Amino acid sequence: MEDLKIIGVQFTPVGKHYHFSIPEEAQISLGDAVIVNTSRGLQLGTVAALNVDPKIDGPNVLKVERLATEEDFESYKNYKQKAKEAIDIINRFLREGEFGEIKAVDAEYTLDGAKMTIYLTYEQNVEFDVRSFLRDISYNFNDTRLEVRQVGPRDAAKMISGLGACGIEKRCCSRFLTEFTSISIKMAKAQDISLTPTEITGICGRLRCCLRYENETYEAALQELPKRKKKVMTPLGEGRVTQVLPLRGSVIVNIPEIGPRQFTQEELETGVLQVKPVVFDDIPDEYNIDHSDVELLNIEPERKPKGRRNSKQTKREGARKERAKTIRSDSEKQGPVTTQNAPAQKKREDGGKRNYSRNKRRNSERTASKNEVSKDRPVANQPAKNRDQKPSRKPRSQRRQDNKR
Repeated sequence: MEDLKIIGVQFTPVGKHYHFSIPEEAQISLGDAVIVNTSRGLQLGTVAALNVDPKIDGPNVLKVERLATEEDFESYKNYKQKAKEAIDIINRFLREGEFGEIKAVDAEYTLDGAKMTIYLTYEQNVEFDVRSFLRDISYNFNDTRLEVRQVGPRDAAKMISGLGACGIEKRCCSRFLTEFTSISIKMAKAQDISLTPTEITGICGRLRCCLRYENETYEAALQELPKRKKKVMTPLGEGRVTQVLPLRGSVIVNIPEIGPRQFTQEELETGVLQVKPVVFDDIPDEYNIDHSDVELLNIEPERKPKGRRNSKQTKREGARKERAKTIRSDSEKQGPVTTQNAPAQKKREDGGKRNYSRNKRRNSERTASKNEVSKDRPVANQPAKNRDQKPSRKPRSQRRQDNKR
């Protein structure tokens, strides 16, 4: 290891750095294409880092075979096109075989074409027999050894690329993220982000990678501020913290007699309220209007005459419209009057009129008989001089019946 130096090699434009060794006297620079022998076979990569610390990987580091030539580039281009055709064949086979949501995301040939690695994406709970799949699909790829690797939803989203969940043209994982780190829901809580799934998850269905970008800044600021729901003493009195603003270095405290107020960390430590004067800058008038040629006009809208309506008249019209609507609906339910049912309908109308007059006459007679009985009956607890008093007025219904007679 004394005569060797470690470099970092990438096999995809935004991929993980794999470490290889080269002789110390070898002339190599960033961006050079090299041929390396990996566990997957002979591959073409790009130098992405120089002078890597050898303690990271230890003594077991593979060597770089050689620099890439024009023939290597031509072979790599041909196998890249062949891998795209292989993806279409594999996805067609998966759809016809009813393998569910198992999909082929990418395929990769070695530089000599002896081996092809197929990258499939599917959940862990899906039952998938890899051996039977390789046995059935191998008939489409003769003289090529096949290997299947499962990739997670994040790796699949990185390979596919496309629009980000925040609206960015290209996702962060496809632009500059070379490795994925663990992200927890605690990071979203520390940054006071809404825990709605659509707000904190990306296209891959996992927590967004950007939650980690400012996590260290938020954690450092939160360590110096009081936690939520903690009682603190403020310049205006004791209260309870309802919200923490780490980027501002302040908290919002709910004081029982005053209400919520915002205090900085310095105000909480010193107990002195810092009153900052409000300064209004003099804004110059950008528009100088000459009012000498301006004529002011007062345009009043045309008034429409309002007619007076009596409230009783309005009520009578509304009642008349309701009666007409009811009669119209009843006539529509009964249907049109024909020559066959006309006598029966007339008979029903005459019978209804007779019943109404008969019931009305009976009610009036019953009311008159009650009045006569009450007139002859002596009234209890009443002086004798009042018993010969004149009878009271007849009921309104009886008076109306007498007038008709």
